[in-house]
Amino acid sequence: MASGSRQAVLAAFAADVGITIAKFIGAAITGSGSMLAEAAHSLADSANQGLLLIGRKRAEQEPDQLHPFGYGRNRYFYAFVVALVIFSVGSLYSIEEGINKIRHQEELTDVGIALAILVVAMGLESYSLLTATRASSPLKGRNSWWRFIRTTRNPELPVVLLEDSGALIGLVLAFAGVGLTALTGNPLWDGIGTVAIGVLLGCIAVVLIIEMQSLLIGEGATPDEERRIRTALVDGGGAVTRVLNLKTQYLAPNDLLVAAKVSMTSGLDINAAALALDDAEARVREAVPAAGNVYLEPDLYRTEQR
Repeated sequence: MASGSRQAVLAAFAADVGITIAKFIGAAITGSGSMLAEAAHSLADSANQGLLLIGRKRAEQEPDQLHPFGYGRNRYFYAFVVALVIFSVGSLYSIEEGINKIRHQEELTDVGIALAILVVAMGLESYSLLTATRASSPLKGRNSWWRFIRTTRNPELPVVLLEDSGALIGLVLAFAGVGLTALTGNPLWDGIGTVAIGVLLGCIAVVLIIEMQSLLIGEGATPDEERRIRTALVDGGGAVTRVLNLKTQYLAPNDLLVAAKVSMTSGLDINAAALALDDAEARVREAVPAAGNVYLEPDLYRTEQR
């Protein structure tokens, strides 16, 4: 899954760099605001993929005294920065450029070149989106794509999926803005297309900011994972009889912290209790492979805990 996520980011980065260069050339030749907005969008996307790769690299640092649980949250932090970049560089710039184009309308030149560049960009973005979709499918399961974006603990895949989807829609808007300007001779359509691209990017940025902020401050196990953890802790008539309290938190996409108080059979000596807790830890890790840090504390089941 980790390699699939990295592959999706690398594919998006390669596609975005090529598209950015082509769009800036097209914007310079045609003077199209929609094309310039799309070029800024692709430039932000290219920088974003670079930030995601930096976050993955820094997350691989070994734990130390300052960060005993490691640096896995770097992936969440850099994904949050990406969302801010989309909003500031992509959305706000496009809206400002579109308003300027509407207020100061200019004729477009070499429209055919702009449309050709947009068609090529659509092909490259489609390839990037297909790569991200294939990497996400094993994690998505039977969930809808929207639910996957809302519930996954992987920060890179939702970013790439939303960026690529937004890029394709933005390209359609740019194509429509340039095309309608060419057909009607009215540059107003180019400005409207530019503003629409900015609004689209703003919506995507807001969704990502909300999701990445939630991951950054710490999300627990999914309901299905928590159910499997509780089932694994109680060994069916053995030493561990009940889960009294369970807390979980993702320190990284593949590193789940599990802390639980459990009730145990009375009369166990210290060695038997320790072995039973070791077995429970092993069962939890088998049930949920992401459970890297498991801390179990034996306690008494009291009536008020029912």
